[in-house]
Amino acid sequence: MINLIHKTPIPTPETLLLKEALEKLNVDVRIEVFDGHKHIDLMLPKAKLDIEVDGKHHLTNPKQILADLNRDFYSHKDGFGTMHIPNRMIHVHLKEISEALAEVSRMREGKIKGIDIHIN
Repeated sequence: MINLIHKTPIPTPETLLLKEALEKLNVDVRIEVFDGHKHIDLMLPKAKLDIEVDGKHHLTNPKQILADLNRDFYSHKDGFGTMHIPNRMIHVHLKEISEALAEVSRMREGKIKGIDIHIN
């Protein structure tokens, strides 16, 4: 018998920090979303943006790198872009990262006048 139940992973502290910072900037953000292929750390659904908050193994483990490339392919196929942010960057640059992502979210949602951003 195949188990089709997908257990939701426990978010990392860094993922929770970024989620809270984005929410304070009024960004529609979802945590640990299963998209049919994988769990996504954070999703900005209206902006069609997936955010992966990554530990060191995402940069140093060849099998993890290949797995991430495959995961990103499925997101792209579904019309979503993927950002990978190392844990360390969340600790050092949380404010700047969250503000930039909030701006990108508004741009991709078409909420900034004079900017023409198309999402496939």
